[in-house]
Amino acid sequence: MGLCMSSRAPAVAATAAGAPISGEGGLSGSSGLTIKSKRWREWKKKGSEEEKKKGRGLFDWKASVSGGKTEAVEEDLRSVPGRMFQNGVSKVACLFTQQGKKGINQDAMIVWENFTLGTDTIFCGVFDGHGPFGHLIAKKVRDSLPLKLSAQWKAVSSEEASVVSLDDEQVESVNEQEDVNLPEMYLPLKQSLLHAFKLMDKELKLLPTVDCFCSGTTAVALVKQEQDLIIANLGDSRAVLATRDKGNSLIALQLTVDLKPNLPKEAARIQQCKGRVFALQDEPEVGRVWLPNCDSPGLAMARAFGDFCLKDYGLISVPDISYHRLSDKDEFVVLATDGVWDALSNKEVVDIVSSAPTRAVAARELVECAVRAWQLKFPTSKIDDCAAVCLFLDPPPSSFLDQELVETDKNSRKIRSSEEIVPLSEEPKEEKVHHHRQSTRSLAECISNAEDDEWSALEGVTRVNSLLNLPRSLSSDEQFSS
Repeated sequence: MGLCMSSRAPAVAATAAGAPISGEGGLSGSSGLTIKSKRWREWKKKGSEEEKKKGRGLFDWKASVSGGKTEAVEEDLRSVPGRMFQNGVSKVACLFTQQGKKGINQDAMIVWENFTLGTDTIFCGVFDGHGPFGHLIAKKVRDSLPLKLSAQWKAVSSEEASVVSLDDEQVESVNEQEDVNLPEMYLPLKQSLLHAFKLMDKELKLLPTVDCFCSGTTAVALVKQEQDLIIANLGDSRAVLATRDKGNSLIALQLTVDLKPNLPKEAARIQQCKGRVFALQDEPEVGRVWLPNCDSPGLAMARAFGDFCLKDYGLISVPDISYHRLSDKDEFVVLATDGVWDALSNKEVVDIVSSAPTRAVAARELVECAVRAWQLKFPTSKIDDCAAVCLFLDPPPSSFLDQELVETDKNSRKIRSSEEIVPLSEEPKEEKVHHHRQSTRSLAECISNAEDDEWSALEGVTRVNSLLNLPRSLSSDEQFSS
């Protein structure tokens, strides 16, 4: 959740959790920015008229897939073999998300095997929505971005002319990291990713039913083709690789950079576009993006889909794209939203996944450990939504391939086929301690021993990086003693 509320608009707290917004008085997002309905309609109408002049409708991509019916598109996507977007497990990956304490779950995720009909091509992604309609935008991007990427990749591969022109930032991104050692597939796929991200943001701007003016989403997407990894990052979600060092110890290699506003390059671009970057006194470590003449919206990331109130002031939707060549020492990749990374370090994430009793529950183990870490690190804050995708790079065990995997592990969770993870009894919590942590990480040991009782510390208070001014009715000592 990268968007915060202005201290001048406390009534917006309900919408920060994703509550619906209505009324002619205006649209109040979790950014604290009040947008009059008339202004939003005029902005949307202007974008629609520009598209009509170019001869393209709003839903061309939907028509190309299933005759223009949204329901048919969703049904078609659900029936695609190898595509998972809910809690589940396959032969090469597992994914899990859990709603936090801030409202509706605004995280989305996807694993798509045999992507673009390639037998050894996999697409993975996680998306962290923010703002009143962040949950809708995250799901929209989850469903549409892979389709756009597939179409662009095929067009570039067949040397078809693309209808999308590149912006200056995109041209700069294409020219970066050019190296003779990069594989032949890298440049076409990089161009395809840049085109797909631009088309995705353009479609969000023209959505007639979802206000993306003060809402948006991050995205970290990965394409694996044989031993090649291409990662596209937008915002502050993160990708981390688990690999072995020379001493055969498992280490964490961060594949992406958290694109925060206080990064020198990001801040320079925003300030050049008349946007402002500064942190608040209550959270000096969190840089935020502000409008030139208004203390809103305070977006805690420098790049995102949506958030069109800031697109003229330095916020961009151009992804940071990187490449990694896999080796025999690489074991798995973890994609996760900031709900995980804010609570756990890269090394802790790698250790938790590697020590999971089975691959099938690795993502769930990670999310549950992140939730317990939130309770310890931020006792006065509401837990954020968490989503994680674990992509395993080595061949799965033969037992995993030979049967449908129906078992109850030591953590009392049943895994049935590759479709669902079903929680069972919550009684045997002590068993986790014996097999789940073999390292000396004090935090990991603490969260492994933490009880799963209902968390009730200061209900109604969000985490400090989502709320500008925390209540000062009690001192910190009084809060913990009460």
